[in-house]
Amino acid sequence: MGNIITVGISDMKIASGDDVMVAYALGSCIGTCIYDNVTGIMGLSHILLPQITLCPNDNNVKKFADTAIKELVNCMKKQGSAICRMSAKIAGGAQMFTTNGLAIGERNIRIVVNELNLLGIKIIAADVGGNFGRTMECHAKDGKVIIKSISRGNYTL
Repeated sequence: MGNIITVGISDMKIASGDDVMVAYALGSCIGTCIYDNVTGIMGLSHILLPQITLCPNDNNVKKFADTAIKELVNCMKKQGSAICRMSAKIAGGAQMFTTNGLAIGERNIRIVVNELNLLGIKIIAADVGGNFGRTMECHAKDGKVIIKSISRGNYTL
């Protein structure tokens, strides 16, 4: 196995070869794993919020679904990937707490799906919603994504 690369909240990383990227404790956050099956380049984004307009003074484009996915795709393209070969697997977007109608998880899901559709990147697997947290483990070697959850065990997307 290559390097274990942790992708923290409001961050993204790119990997290849035997590297494995992990986004821990995805609650309402969305892990978006994009893979180019020809180059073996994989990107993982750990998105916190749906839209940058929610925090107009925050310029961390990696934090928001409407900016993070574009940034991740651009970084992957600089490494030699092409959008026409990219596919995505997403996880998270849970409703972890009863709130005053905010439904951040649902909004994150909706914006992530919309952004991927706008870019023409097909979502080939998803484990979203519910009311439980997940860890997303992404293997650059073969595009495999393993979801780990205390309540549901481990399974492959």
